[in-house]
Amino acid sequence: MHFDHSEKAFAQASELMPGGVNSPVRAFQSVGGTPLFIDHAQGDKVMDIDGNTFIDYVCSWGPGILGHAHPQVIQAVQKACSQGLTFGAPTQKESELAQLVQQAYPAVEKLRLVSSGTEACMSAIRAARGYTHRDYIIKCIGCYHGHSDGLLVKAGSGLLTQAVANSDGVPEGYTKTTLLAPYNDEKAIQQLFERYPHQIAALIIEPVAANMGVVPPKPGYLQFLRKITQSYDTVLIFDEVITGFRLALGGASQYYGIQPDLATFGKIIGGGMPLAAYGGKKEIMDVIAPIGSVYQAGTLSGNPIATTAGIETLKILMADPDIYERIDQKTKQLAQAYRKKGYTVNQVGSLMSVFFTNQEVVDYQSAKTSDTQAFANYFHTLLDHGIYVAPSQFEAMFISDAHDQKDIQKTIQIIQEYV
Repeated sequence: MHFDHSEKAFAQASELMPGGVNSPVRAFQSVGGTPLFIDHAQGDKVMDIDGNTFIDYVCSWGPGILGHAHPQVIQAVQKACSQGLTFGAPTQKESELAQLVQQAYPAVEKLRLVSSGTEACMSAIRAARGYTHRDYIIKCIGCYHGHSDGLLVKAGSGLLTQAVANSDGVPEGYTKTTLLAPYNDEKAIQQLFERYPHQIAALIIEPVAANMGVVPPKPGYLQFLRKITQSYDTVLIFDEVITGFRLALGGASQYYGIQPDLATFGKIIGGGMPLAAYGGKKEIMDVIAPIGSVYQAGTLSGNPIATTAGIETLKILMADPDIYERIDQKTKQLAQAYRKKGYTVNQVGSLMSVFFTNQEVVDYQSAKTSDTQAFANYFHTLLDHGIYVAPSQFEAMFISDAHDQKDIQKTIQIIQEYV
């Protein structure tokens, strides 16, 4: 394959944008080489500006559960565009989408539409603090909840201490009320609640971690979190930006049979458009302005184009519930092919990660044992054979309904012969 046009485009972009990209992982820094500049996409394929075609397992980092350019979604969006892009005023589409979310996710009694997962998680935490009148939150090491100041943190000198920022530009004060514990570690969570029994407003968790690679919860872990947060009158927030509407129509909540107090959504809820949401118990959501004292706003929140894409996507998923069984089986086929080659694989539904380590990956520490150079070699081997996966060891593979058996089998053949 040739990448001359992408190389020229990246050189130009690097003069115009930091690192040549508008989101860091796109820059290929962890794997080397030049990022693909995509021209168009259809089904399970992306086509770059050099004319190369790739089977796509990035799926725009999750939204593409139906594949790219689904005709029903595109047609509805085109019609909506012809009627105006944004009004800064209410539309009935906002309520229609909210009703679909409520139908799929019963824990959401009320919700607020926003424009990004970062915004949703930040706002959910603010709501939890306003509701409980407490300041501290707990997050797990390796879970990513967006780039807001209080969540962009790493462990301090001890795992059971306040966090410190892992980005320049974040004042120390923003992270003082963020407490960290390893993912899947019940004892660490218990100790934090014992140390701060009346100060913790919320515990936010990716119910299936997908930002240190895919790491499933250990049996009983989510049940433990539900029980201990109830014991301490703490708000349990499920960050379902990735898992929402992907593991099941009702996300990880349905998949594991646990209802959080609040949940955040992104990716699939917007059908490929910039859209996200947070919602949950009525009494918590009613602290949000204009009826409550917790302020949050957004000019483009719930805009008619994004809500149209989300409505059509959720309608398709609701009309065809067998989609989840189909994409799960495809993902299992891929996972089995990797395991036959001796790789460590974590898979939950249509989420999967291949780790270049001999250890079982159960948390951030074990994920970090992966050989990132081996991953980079693997990434470029797949790319050279027309398969596009996330350019980072610590991201997920996403399988869509558009991936047909021909492309699944082609991928398996390349794994067996070249990887």
